[in-house]
Amino acid sequence: MLVIDTSFPSTGFNERNGEPVRQVILHYTAAPFKSSLHTLTHDGVSAHYLLPDPDEPSYRRAGYDELRVFHLVDEDKRAWHAGVSHWLGRDNLNSRSIGIEIVNLARDDQGVFSFPAYSQEQVVVLIDLLRDILARYPQIGPTDILGHSDVAYWRKRDPGPRFPWQDLYEAGVGAWFDESTRAMYQRRFCVALPPEVEVERAFQRYGYKPAQNRQAFEQRTRAFQMHFRSRDDCGFLDAQTCAILYALNERYRGI
Repeated sequence: MLVIDTSFPSTGFNERNGEPVRQVILHYTAAPFKSSLHTLTHDGVSAHYLLPDPDEPSYRRAGYDELRVFHLVDEDKRAWHAGVSHWLGRDNLNSRSIGIEIVNLARDDQGVFSFPAYSQEQVVVLIDLLRDILARYPQIGPTDILGHSDVAYWRKRDPGPRFPWQDLYEAGVGAWFDESTRAMYQRRFCVALPPEVEVERAFQRYGYKPAQNRQAFEQRTRAFQMHFRSRDDCGFLDAQTCAILYALNERYRGI
């Protein structure tokens, strides 16, 4: 059962200025529940929802009997979670998105990243929350359930390669590729990859921001792989990555 707690309203929001909600953006906190709750309610950043980790010590010490979702900002307000961001030709996604922060103690130790797994209970509650949101916003399509790394690939890695995107899809939330279509494209691309200019158009068609240089191209490829091929997010454009991208565009963009 989805338990929503409204005890900790955030001060970090402003008006949407008439923008309709079109995306849900998922984040990890990279910090424990207690400090994440304080940051998201006091420190000039915010999200609409905070989902704790039931096994994280600061949440256990808080004494809650069940895993609850903390509703920090009303959905009709603009929370400050995405920052500089882009999807499907639009910037400034705070104005048109709902942000969900998920407690996960990911770390960056001088460029060496570690990504703990998400708990199964977190995933179940997140799916319930997303279904609840989607029931109110039918305009949010499968390709609008996104990670921070999708909409800000040049600077963000959350929710990370351990996030179970395929589990969400199998529960009816979010996008995934058709396996037989992926296999068909991969057989073709094992012979020769499509020209890079064509791959660039394919990334943009799906929704990603144009890459302005080689570094950005690799960062975007890595973000895409974290979402759709998390076992290997090397940032290298190979036949399987291209095949997944083309299969997604065929399924969701009609191309």
